[in-house]
Order: sequence, then structure tokens, then C-alpha cells
Amino acid sequence: QVQLIESGGGLVQAGGSLRLSCAASGRTVSSYIMGWFRQAPGAEREFVAGISRSGGTTSYADSVKGRFTISRDNAKNTLYLQMNSLKPEDTAVYYCAASISARVVVTPVSYHSWGQGTQVTVSS
Repeated sequence: QVQLIESGGGLVQAGGSLRLSCAASGRTVSSYIMGWFRQAPGAEREFVAGISRSGGTTSYADSVKGRFTISRDNAKNTLYLQMNSLKPEDTAVYYCAASISARVVVTPVSYHSWGQGTQVTVSS
């Protein structure tokens, strides 16, 4: 089992940037498909971005395409999410997650390990 810890959240003005990190321990992160999800108050958890084991394949929600970039450094056992041009509607708790799926998947039930989340708040 892999343990995941997110960091890098905070308060930022609209148009600003943040970089989230997700540090893994227990097992090497290269064994897993990795994803970022977010959950706003009163809303369901939604897929933000996913990345293949090698990092060669990525997938994004339409709402973040062109603004967010997911990446991974398997040598450092760390996943990243660079978020640019942030909007107030990006405000949510952001979670990283690991999946044993063969390919990038977008449904939360496909991920078996989750971090505790990091709050991102974008002010207008």
C-alpha cells in the first residue's frame, strides 16, 4: 500500500498560480497510475488530471485543460500539479490518488489510495 501526502495549497488571487505536490511513501509511485481530484463544498469529488506510470500519457478535465499540468518524478516518488490562471471556481480541496489500473482512469472508485487533501482557495 502507498501512503500519499499533499502539500502546496493555499490562498491565491484569481489569475495566480500554485504548485501542488504529492509525496508518496510505502511503495514506489512508479507502480501506479496517479491522479488529482478535487472536491468543493456540497459537490462530488471530481477528476482533475491523471498521468500514466511513465508520465508519457496525461489526461485532463475540460475545465482545467490549458491551465493545469500534471507531472511526476518517479525518482523522487512525487506527483505534481502546476495550476496557472486560477479561477474562483477552482476553489476546492485537492486530493492525489493512486490506481493499479492499466491506464489513466477518471472515476474516483478506480483509485485505491488517497491523500488527506490540501485546500486551494482562489479569491476574485
